[in-house]
Amino acid sequence: MPLSAADLDQLHTLRDFIRLGVTLFNREKLYFGHGTDNALDEAVWLVLHALHLSPDFPADYFDTRLTAAEKCEVVALFERRVEERLPVPYLIHSAWFAGLEFYVDERVLIPRSPIAELIEQGFSPWIECERVGRILDLCTGGGCISVACAMAFPQTVVDASDLSTAALEVSGINRERHQLQERMNIIHSDLFANLQGRRYDIIVSNPPYVDGRDMAALPPEFHHEPGLALAAGDDGLDIVRRILGQAAEHLNPNGILVVEVGNSQEVLVNRYPEIPFVWLEFERGGNGVFLLTREQLLKRLQMQERQ
Repeated sequence: MPLSAADLDQLHTLRDFIRLGVTLFNREKLYFGHGTDNALDEAVWLVLHALHLSPDFPADYFDTRLTAAEKCEVVALFERRVEERLPVPYLIHSAWFAGLEFYVDERVLIPRSPIAELIEQGFSPWIECERVGRILDLCTGGGCISVACAMAFPQTVVDASDLSTAALEVSGINRERHQLQERMNIIHSDLFANLQGRRYDIIVSNPPYVDGRDMAALPPEFHHEPGLALAAGDDGLDIVRRILGQAAEHLNPNGILVVEVGNSQEVLVNRYPEIPFVWLEFERGGNGVFLLTREQLLKRLQMQERQ
């Protein structure tokens, strides 16, 4: 999609370049789903990033003119978005989650979980905020859920665990960015393997849950995200099965388990009809997130032992 000098000479203002981005992105049929859902928002984010402007800049700026160097910066970002199909957060190394800004790159998933809304509400009404002393973010990736939980529960210690050492490096960047070195532990672990003896009031997880069929059909943008954080076997339940079998021994009495399974919700319900999953609803959209109490998990384990 190279633009000629003559093309650029006809474009002058922020508004012109935002319109250009919308036209290019829609023409190339890009996929939107990594923090935005339309071409206009993506074009705005890229223009603002190139010009070092914050999202709350005055509306009058839309009609200010770009220098030749600024035009090149904007177009370079547009070209990468179109030609490489890189999601915007990877291009600008920034994503927002639960009202907080995070560093992201291709070592981690781009945060987009509806669990953000639950964190902002302090997991109400499922648990009493004042009695939460320790939280586990299982499969933390870039640490967005961990950081958001630590900010929402300032009296807590949060353990952020992941199998990927590369992802934990990004988690460390975000821990430092939000100055949580004293309350956020980064732990390399294959689920609960390195968490022996640790118990929590809340275990929250956005684990890999994409099944084989959906993995094969993912738009190109998703192929920039780490496959380890997406793929979970033929039915999408490889990781969730293990969590269900081990979480109870790491929960305190009256503790809760919150897990996102996305499109694998129906398969999970059919596979475990005896489990009384509570499927959470979100005002800002999103689904496929269940909640179980420690007592419900123990009851299931006891039923299995009797069979």
